[in-house]
Amino acid sequence: MGRETYENIFLGGNAVCNYFFFVHSGLLSRALHSQQQELVKRLGKVIKRSEAVGEERDDLLIAEIFPLLADEAAQLFVIKLINRHHREYRNLFRQLYFRTKKIADEDFSRLVSLAATYRIDRYQQERMRIDVMYRHPANKRIVDEYRNILLACNTKGEISNLDNARLTRLKTLSVRNKIPGALFYTLDEMLKKGRNLINREERDYLSATREVLEGIFLHEKKIESRIDRDDMLTLIQANKRAVETRDHSFDQLILDASKVCDEKIRDGADPALLGGFSYVITYLDRFSSVSNLISQLAFMENVRINEEMLRGLLEHKAAFDNLREGCFHEIFIRELLENAYLGRFGRCKVQTLMGGLAAIEARRTTIGELNRQLQEIDREERISLVLLEHVRDRIRNFYSKFSTRADQEALRREVTEELKTKKHIREDIPDHLFNETIFTIKKEIMYLQTLLPTIIAERDVALREDFLENCGMDRFYVEELEREYYEKNGLDLEDLYKIRKGLN
Repeated sequence: MGRETYENIFLGGNAVCNYFFFVHSGLLSRALHSQQQELVKRLGKVIKRSEAVGEERDDLLIAEIFPLLADEAAQLFVIKLINRHHREYRNLFRQLYFRTKKIADEDFSRLVSLAATYRIDRYQQERMRIDVMYRHPANKRIVDEYRNILLACNTKGEISNLDNARLTRLKTLSVRNKIPGALFYTLDEMLKKGRNLINREERDYLSATREVLEGIFLHEKKIESRIDRDDMLTLIQANKRAVETRDHSFDQLILDASKVCDEKIRDGADPALLGGFSYVITYLDRFSSVSNLISQLAFMENVRINEEMLRGLLEHKAAFDNLREGCFHEIFIRELLENAYLGRFGRCKVQTLMGGLAAIEARRTTIGELNRQLQEIDREERISLVLLEHVRDRIRNFYSKFSTRADQEALRREVTEELKTKKHIREDIPDHLFNETIFTIKKEIMYLQTLLPTIIAERDVALREDFLENCGMDRFYVEELEREYYEKNGLDLEDLYKIRKGLN
């Protein structure tokens, strides 16, 4: 008879709720092993795919599996184990996250306090948070689409350029929607099933990484020497390439090097070897921290930037520029500013950040002043987003014509009063934001009524790109308009993907 501890049940299984069952039926074989095989054949696929398990719907679960026993006289016993402490933590996080898709500082303190009270370890906390975030409808749509593409690629045995472009697009959206990268990492590993779906020789950046790690850490006599700046820059650039291509081989190489390092020290090597590897890890942690923060600043709304974060960025910038002059801009900023999906406010934040950091280094400004500038941009972004939503709604329902100054002034007064009532704003709407909103809606109407039908009919990719490059509208926003247009008119979204990629 097998045994399993209470802790392992919720560690190896679901963190909150797990089911056990056993069956008594005269139609099953007498031998225990044969019984188990028969039950797996009858029930295994249904139990594995049933949504009732994740939703903790006992009634639905029983209704699904009992008929499969094909024995009205059978006795089905279902045992449900719930970790009450984990459930309380999960429910609190779900309540807070589903409210606004972000956790305020004071709410996060409640979660930390609850986890400390019940001694919930960090791994279990992370599992529950990831599960809740995945089940948010907006997140689930992106993750499920990512999974479906990978499933199709797995069937074909390869990832085409179009598939790769879609996956990259979904990963960019995941940043905007604050979806944890762990969900995509898990999907990559599960659906590839140990197969390399892209048949290529080892990528050049992995070869360079292997050369640095094996040459310095593992095999050469200089294994215990410090990595120089060129070596460190090679590893950082390789890490950047690996992140861009969702290639986890780089992480595996680092992990393997870490294990060998530990083994050498265990077997008597100079402990200074650990210092050399710590130097690598410190820089890779810096890379991860800066990449995440700047990506959030560039692509997400309502990102909380404070003076402590800016001090950290200033320290990271100095560390990267110490490797090579201009290294920070080269690694984190240059390609970002060339990204077609970088919106107007995101670009403004990034440029303000870089200008501010340079001014702080030159002692021409302070961290507090830079923080104030970024908060002001964030405030304008929030007003702009809510203003666009409310003005569009008003125009659709009340102002079919809004070209005259009188119509626009009336519209402005009504929207201002509504936003103040809803406490979205405290002061009057700035002139430039209102005028930009009206101009954006005019361009939106022109695109949907005139240009987009022509683009679709003639598959005119050049016309679409010309509009995107000159309209001043965020590409994310235009693509959402296109998606709504296709869905409203019952068109095939596959054709839209092809137009976006310039395919026939």
